[in-house]
Amino acid sequence: MERRKFIKTTAAGSLAVSTVPTILTGNRWKGANDRVNVAVIGVRGMGQNHIQEYQKLENVEVAALCDVDQNLFAERIKKHFTDKDLKAPQLYSDMRKLFENKNIDAVSVVTPNHWHSLAAIWAIQAGKHVSVEKPCCHNIYEGQKLVEAAKKYDVIVQDGAEQRSNPCAISMADYLHSGKLGEVYMAKGLCFKWRDSIGSYPDGPMKKDEQFAFTVGSKNYVTPYTKEYLSKVDYNMWLGPTPELPFNRNRFHYNWHWNWLYGNGDMGNQGVHEMDIARWGLGVKLPAKISSIGGHFVFNDAQTTPNDQITVFEFPNPDGSGDKKKILQFEVRHWMTNRELASKAGETGNTYMVSDTNEIGNLFYGSDGFMSKTVNNWRVFEGQKRETGASGDGLGNHYQNFIHAIRANDQKLAKADIEEGFYSCALIHLGNISYRLGRTLEFDPETMKFINDPEADTMLTREYREPFVVPEHV
Repeated sequence: MERRKFIKTTAAGSLAVSTVPTILTGNRWKGANDRVNVAVIGVRGMGQNHIQEYQKLENVEVAALCDVDQNLFAERIKKHFTDKDLKAPQLYSDMRKLFENKNIDAVSVVTPNHWHSLAAIWAIQAGKHVSVEKPCCHNIYEGQKLVEAAKKYDVIVQDGAEQRSNPCAISMADYLHSGKLGEVYMAKGLCFKWRDSIGSYPDGPMKKDEQFAFTVGSKNYVTPYTKEYLSKVDYNMWLGPTPELPFNRNRFHYNWHWNWLYGNGDMGNQGVHEMDIARWGLGVKLPAKISSIGGHFVFNDAQTTPNDQITVFEFPNPDGSGDKKKILQFEVRHWMTNRELASKAGETGNTYMVSDTNEIGNLFYGSDGFMSKTVNNWRVFEGQKRETGASGDGLGNHYQNFIHAIRANDQKLAKADIEEGFYSCALIHLGNISYRLGRTLEFDPETMKFINDPEADTMLTREYREPFVVPEHV
């Protein structure tokens, strides 16, 4: 704790010009008093992005890695540390032991969704600064407790909504909130991402000739989940707060996204980014009415979450015209799709997250025109003739903002405040509850309870398995 206080009090002036002498050896910064030691929890997929991005930052060291799958460590250390002439990090398979390490200043939580809030709360209680991947919570109760913890303890807590750091998204929100598009009455979030079948497999280890193939980016990997492989996996720790179930490869690496116990479907996976943008641009917090329909189409496999889902949220808008409300539409589509986003007049977009198979982004509708937005650009089309209007772009560095916020002890510099992240995640959970119950729901944003619907209220939280319990009192 004393070391963190020193960072906070000495680093404010180092954001622009470093006044602390440093020694540069290879790619490593040594001996600087304002160095931030970061630990990454979860190193299989996105965890590697976190490692690489922190290593690019001046005077930041990835000092520890934590993962329940010890099979991953050797390759990760070679690829990200020893091959770069960097000091090998300390290794942990139990995050609780990591949190006891007083030399760790900050952690990135890059676990499966069912661990996000609990891991972040434990880290906050241990005095660590926290960047928690999206969605920051697996249900609404967890998100409420995470926000409480962030407010109670003197640490920086950053939500994984990376677009909050992008000049593109910031200028988008400024434009929409300025009234230049007229009365913005509706937003759409699009998550049309090509997803193949996950198949169905029996519980237990795989036979030696059975392989589980998966793809990360453009690289293909094959991982055998044999008895020998699983002997190096702390599966009890992986299950954490969830019920004790036997190992199944569809309830493990990546495919957990499509199981309600661990994931939140694609609206809570890729879609959480576009949900955050839609809510931000529309200028709303929590809805009064939610309706969601969909299903699991085309495939007969082990997926329990929908692969096609249409959700509509209604928000009160006392200052608006007509019916005094705003609408947010969100759609998940897993297979064939058409183009809906536009980057130039008469052209369809083909930018970051928009590809031959994917269409990821947002649309905003105002009384004077509409806006099309992808991750790295937005453009307005004005009037009935949809003439090309204002535009914006620019990508930021979410990881750098987290480190800036730590050094300056200023939560605002982190850009993605955890409370804003929670509100966006709450929409995802409300939509999924409506889908799972098969009916339209009315919600009270003040009490954060459903109106006259105790069955729906039970789905705001879940039962926790000891000792992995999200605390009622943080």
